[in-house]
Amino acid sequence: MSYSRLVTPDYLNRIGSLIRDARRHKGMTQNDLAELLGTSQGAVGRIEQGKQNLSLEMIARIGEALDRELVTVTNTPQHLRITGGTQLSGSIDVKTSKNAAVALLCAALLNKGRTTLRSIARIEEVNRIIEVLTSIGVQTRWLPDSNDLEIVPPAELDLASIDIEAARRTRTVIMFLGPLMHELESFRLPYAGGCDLGTRTVEPHMTGLKPFGLAVEATQGFYEAAVNPTITPGKPIILTERGDTVTENVLMAAARHPGTTVIRNASPNYMVQDLCFFLQELGVEIDGIGTTTLTVTGLESIDTDVEYSPSEDPIEAMSLLAAAVVTKSEITIKRVPIEFMEIELATLEGMGMQYSVTEEYPSANGRTRLVDLTTVPGPLKASIDKIHPMPFPGLNIDNLPFFALIAACAEGTTMIHDWVYENRAIYLTELTRVGGRVQLLDPHRVLVEGPTRWRAAEVVCPPALRPAVVILLAMLAAPGKSMLRNIYVINRGYEDLAERLNSLGASIETFYGND
Repeated sequence: MSYSRLVTPDYLNRIGSLIRDARRHKGMTQNDLAELLGTSQGAVGRIEQGKQNLSLEMIARIGEALDRELVTVTNTPQHLRITGGTQLSGSIDVKTSKNAAVALLCAALLNKGRTTLRSIARIEEVNRIIEVLTSIGVQTRWLPDSNDLEIVPPAELDLASIDIEAARRTRTVIMFLGPLMHELESFRLPYAGGCDLGTRTVEPHMTGLKPFGLAVEATQGFYEAAVNPTITPGKPIILTERGDTVTENVLMAAARHPGTTVIRNASPNYMVQDLCFFLQELGVEIDGIGTTTLTVTGLESIDTDVEYSPSEDPIEAMSLLAAAVVTKSEITIKRVPIEFMEIELATLEGMGMQYSVTEEYPSANGRTRLVDLTTVPGPLKASIDKIHPMPFPGLNIDNLPFFALIAACAEGTTMIHDWVYENRAIYLTELTRVGGRVQLLDPHRVLVEGPTRWRAAEVVCPPALRPAVVILLAMLAAPGKSMLRNIYVINRGYEDLAERLNSLGASIETFYGND
């Protein structure tokens, strides 16, 4: 059986029957299989009844336990069929941060003990990093019936066995530099990949890590790294770019440096704060969290069992808010990290948007401030000034594409200035395929004219994550049937987005192959 259409109830029922028959053929009880899988008998029962969603990883584990190949997995592309033109309603929780999750997965390499990350999004980006970690000897395990991930590094990492293909499908691998420099005097990492957003220099990473004795040379598709342990920071490290991943890399290098490191021009963004909170749980002292100057007193070695819950994702919160705007819907978005949405909401208020919020309450990490936000449908007007991103506490770079979609719903013309990436603004012109009026001024600027009469269309998914989601959300507003083809890039950053939008009343069908 191929993995096509596995998400439909019919296929879940068929797979459940296959599992039940294979279990009985082996002479096993449901409890026997549950013990092998590290789950409950009830979960096995739901699987066999076709009432439990299954990941490929779980199907593979079941097949191994039963000594039977249940499915044959191919690289068949995944697509979405959207029936648009209807309003959404109801409430939805914001999931935990994708960008925090990937940083914490890398930071787990600093700890020789057991790291348990709670409520991690099961997205493709996370899967790729897990594949890389597993290939170098790290034990990873999803805890039963949860999104909690357990990580246990080996006594010695095996970098020679690194999964090159998985590593090249994510930019996150560059954040292995900070942790690995404390474990190995020399190592190599594959060039980083990820979204197609133009050339993004790694030079700020090298500049920030050089004071710790790390030298990196790019040769034949790899970063060749060498560490001189006699070199330690003798003065504050000034980051040449206030980038999130740059700051995280230097933070992880500083976490295992037993002295005190001062990092200036640091990013105070949400994923950096989550990393700081996690490092504090490991015993690292950090002052200045939420500011651009971090003072870190590290530990020569870390060996402790730790649990941590990353905070909610402000980019997903913005995605859901944009879905409400484009479909003219009243929905309640729960667990919104308000500190990282304030500029976005102020900008929307300037465009005439109305909404209500609850009193603040803490995230599971005990630090991040959350609210529940209810959207109020109503007419919008174009922003008087251009909309552009800035480092936190400015408008988030990843939230900017959603303002192109919102501007297309507003009366008048709005300029969107995406100065950070070399070609992401170009992908926003794909909105013209579904009725948008978007004029490209140059690789960084577009003019968006609204309001838009959305129309159904068939579109190949842009290769950049946020513009791809923008097209999907526009299709929710377009009467008729639209198709969005090859959505791997969306799965990199969102868990079950189609199914979760369906819970609000959207009509999105997942299908595979060339249908």
